Amino acid sequence: MSDRTRVVGIVTYLVLAFGIAWGSWELLLPAGLTSQTLFSLYALPGAFAPALATFIVRKWITREGFADAGLALNLSKWRYYLVAWFLPFLGIGFILICAPLLGFPHPDFSLSHLGAQAKLPHALEGLNIVVVTMVSLTVTALLATPVLFGEEFGWRGYLQLRLFPGRPTLAAIVTGIIWGAWHWPAIVRGYEFGGDPMIVTGAFCVGAVLSSIIFGWLREKTGSVWAPSLAHAATNAIGGSVTALWFPDRSDWIYVSYLGVLGWIPFAFGCALILAGRARHSSPAMASA
Repeated sequence: MSDRTRVVGIVTYLVLAFGIAWGSWELLLPAGLTSQTLFSLYALPGAFAPALATFIVRKWITREGFADAGLALNLSKWRYYLVAWFLPFLGIGFILICAPLLGFPHPDFSLSHLGAQAKLPHALEGLNIVVVTMVSLTVTALLATPVLFGEEFGWRGYLQLRLFPGRPTLAAIVTGIIWGAWHWPAIVRGYEFGGDPMIVTGAFCVGAVLSSIIFGWLREKTGSVWAPSLAHAATNAIGGSVTALWFPDRSDWIYVSYLGVLGWIPFAFGCALILAGRARHSSPAMASA
């Protein structure tokens, strides 16, 4: 593929991924919506914009086809799928330990802030409700993987592959910034962290960059876009949901949510391990990426 074709494909992809998603969200997402279920429903059409953009670009714009799109599951790489699925538990554990030590409210495992919604049978009180919550969200992550394919087929199945060929770290960083900015309509409506939208967008982009490095590594190791799709689903269903349930004060979310400041620390450690391993197995020129 020529550089000109590649650039045309990238530009077309970005116009479509942003245009379709932002247009959909502008029409469907009301401000002040408090129901996470309704938010997920209204946001769903836009969430498939990256996949639709990728399909259009690969089939009709660059005509490159889908040979390197990573559509095969490649389940022989099952160990990386387990990493993708259970990765959020490391981040959650770190946040749960560090947040109270830094003066943030202790996590509300009882879900008492939900009021009448949290009136559960005695058998589901205490430790049991924690176990049931974690198990149900872990299963939800697996079931939600096809939904998050709507994003990952675009970000990891196209854009991150085409940006800066041969420089995977730089491609992950730029993809993460673009991916974070893509969430702007949801951010300004208050669906991510609470606070000033510009600060929130910057913080969200940091989390997106770290996620892009890890998700890109999963894509690289499995050769499949389904591994980052599972990791993305686990990030949302396990990491995002658990921290939102156990730390209900939205004013603290920029610090204690899964992609918040505390969450960056274990993410950054994982990224450092990935980059160190990549540097060991790459030529000097590639390691500088």
